[in-house]
Amino acid sequence: MSASAVSPNSGFPGFGDTAPLDIAEFSSATTEALIQRIADGSFDAWADTAARVGYCANPVRLVGSSTTVDAATGQVLDTFSSDQSPLGVVYRPCGNRRADVCPSCSRVYARDTFEMLRAGLVGGKTVSTGVASNPVLFATFTAPSFGSVHGPRPVGGSTAGGRCRPRDMSETCRHGRPTSCMAIHEPHDPHGGAPLCDECYDWEGAVVWNWWAPELWRRTVMALRRAIAAKLDVPEESLGESASLQYAKVAEFQTRGLVHFHALFRLDGPSGPGSPSPLDEAELAETFRRVINGVEYFAPAIDAEDTSRLIQWGTQIDIRPVRGAKGVDYQTDSLHAEQVAGYLAKYATKDVAELDHGQLRGPHLRQLEQTCKELATRGMAAGEDSPYLLLFKRNRTLGFRGHFSTKSRRYSITLGALRRARHRFQLLRADLERRGKPLDPTGLEERLLADEESSTLIVGAWAFQGSGWTRSGDRALALAAAARSREYAQWRAEQTRDAITQRKDRR
Repeated sequence: MSASAVSPNSGFPGFGDTAPLDIAEFSSATTEALIQRIADGSFDAWADTAARVGYCANPVRLVGSSTTVDAATGQVLDTFSSDQSPLGVVYRPCGNRRADVCPSCSRVYARDTFEMLRAGLVGGKTVSTGVASNPVLFATFTAPSFGSVHGPRPVGGSTAGGRCRPRDMSETCRHGRPTSCMAIHEPHDPHGGAPLCDECYDWEGAVVWNWWAPELWRRTVMALRRAIAAKLDVPEESLGESASLQYAKVAEFQTRGLVHFHALFRLDGPSGPGSPSPLDEAELAETFRRVINGVEYFAPAIDAEDTSRLIQWGTQIDIRPVRGAKGVDYQTDSLHAEQVAGYLAKYATKDVAELDHGQLRGPHLRQLEQTCKELATRGMAAGEDSPYLLLFKRNRTLGFRGHFSTKSRRYSITLGALRRARHRFQLLRADLERRGKPLDPTGLEERLLADEESSTLIVGAWAFQGSGWTRSGDRALALAAAARSREYAQWRAEQTRDAITQRKDRR
């Protein structure tokens, strides 16, 4: 759309019936798909379908039929067949969380994750608002060093002018390579995270650390609960009678290819979320700092020629309190709920592919992949009892085998419950449209998130036809529409922020 065409009703560039269509900014594939759809008269049907799947890049295609029945009376309320769909096939979103695979579905995943995280901080979505009064810590766990690496220039520069490793230029490692680097690496520089000396770097140790990072996390949670029990002077097995530690975490890859974790920890009382905590933030943070550096695990050897490795967290462990109030006080170390929830939700949709920046994978990442394959081969040769048998399946994630987003059972509402609520809303809206009745917003959230089953039963027979759009250019067109939708959402957010700022200025 032309940036100069502005609807007086909305103010959003390119919006409105009178705004001209500017295809100069479209790629050739997008333009070709658009022209084909307009020429054969199927654009409206495609646009309706694409909107229903949220402009998914790789939707799933289904054929079949279903019948909606009143579970109490057995009355048939509605029937539906894929032949009734605009394109003759039912399209469903792929639901992929990875932003590099499907920007639209990952955006939905990020929004759900944000709501899940936020509810555990301030309440809502079936979570007691009392959680906002309990201590919450935001912790970052990094990997240890396996050798000196090049680093990208810090945002905002640094005291050394952003130079990589300003050291004595004459110093070298035992292989004769410099231990310093005076270059300024930009954030997307493929050399960022690469070792200064490939021979000095412990490639095997890095892969083994990624492989056992989930186990180290599990032991960390156990150690924290044990430490809290000791702080409260109660037996570990009786901690539930005095307190409850809940958490939510996401994993992120550093530029060097090692995973690290961002986590929220909330301490509740014995009655569950919202009950008063027996410790305050300072006491909880002090307990965490005393325990975390001591958590360790001895990883089994790869084979008979290998030795066991000590797995620990790196020295850069950051623990900060989180406040429920909006606004950031930069004079303290505290964060606000929306800031942290948004930060973690962003990383929940990323994976190691983000390190490629749309280019070929950097040499050090390719070397880590190769090391994964080599260790997997050695593990298979060691026998069926080797814990590294499946390492070859994780070479694309550089040996990391854990989930990128997890939470404890009682931290907050589940993502599944949020998806069910969204599905229930779609069914409710369709039913009201069928009966010609308006939507009553009273208690809508409680009704959508209720545990009780729906009063209607859907009986259907569906078959998988395939995945993706049927025309080669449709995917490009969907991605362009999704990008436009994101621009509109960002514009709306900016308008809201500006309106809030103006109201504050008038006070």
